[in-house]
Amino acid sequence: MNFKNWLQQIGKSERTAKSYSGAVSGAITKWTKQAGLIQGSLTDIDSIKEFTQLSKSIQKLDLFIEPDTRGKGMYRAALNHYAKYLEDIYQEGVKEDIDSILDNKTIEKTEKSQLISARLGQGKFRHFQIDQWQHCALTGYSDTRFLVASHIKPWRDANNSERLDRFNGLLLLPNLDKVFDLGFITFRSSGKIIISKHLESFKTLGLSQDMKLDLHDAHLGFMSYHRDKVFENFAQ
Repeated sequence: MNFKNWLQQIGKSERTAKSYSGAVSGAITKWTKQAGLIQGSLTDIDSIKEFTQLSKSIQKLDLFIEPDTRGKGMYRAALNHYAKYLEDIYQEGVKEDIDSILDNKTIEKTEKSQLISARLGQGKFRHFQIDQWQHCALTGYSDTRFLVASHIKPWRDANNSERLDRFNGLLLLPNLDKVFDLGFITFRSSGKIIISKHLESFKTLGLSQDMKLDLHDAHLGFMSYHRDKVFENFAQ
């Protein structure tokens, strides 16, 4: 699946998908070449780690800053979306996280197993979420075979205790898990949904502005982190 098709799959309009895709393969690639940072195209990069490091350098270029400011952050949004695309398509982050757990000599074998299962949304962490929510936390859909145990505070930002914490999780339908993980939706302390302006055609995904979670007090710290670091940063 190419970048343009992926953008449309996650709810972007054909116009926006074409704009972001063209920006990455066209103008941003051109500026990056002119700065001597790459020789080929940005779309030749298939490593999320490599692309993330390169993206930080690109966003400091005068060649990038002026047109991005004029375009109200469109080029920065295109870079952010391409990073999410790589992460989704190649699942590189999951492999690296698991390798890191396996290589950590300070963690006991049992805890390693629990952490790996939690990273994959399985094991005790999934059991905790099913026990906590009983059904999709947002829609009430009750067949748990189709539901995903999702971390609120992302795995990459959490410590091992937080990664296994039952209150650092939601049980969601796969499409809702994806938009939450990508930062297109988040929730207030009251549980009311916040939908990013970047999520086009959100009703097609089964979302509405009236949706609400029944959050426990112990969820609130994790959800605050998600609002501040995942949703808000992505929405800029």
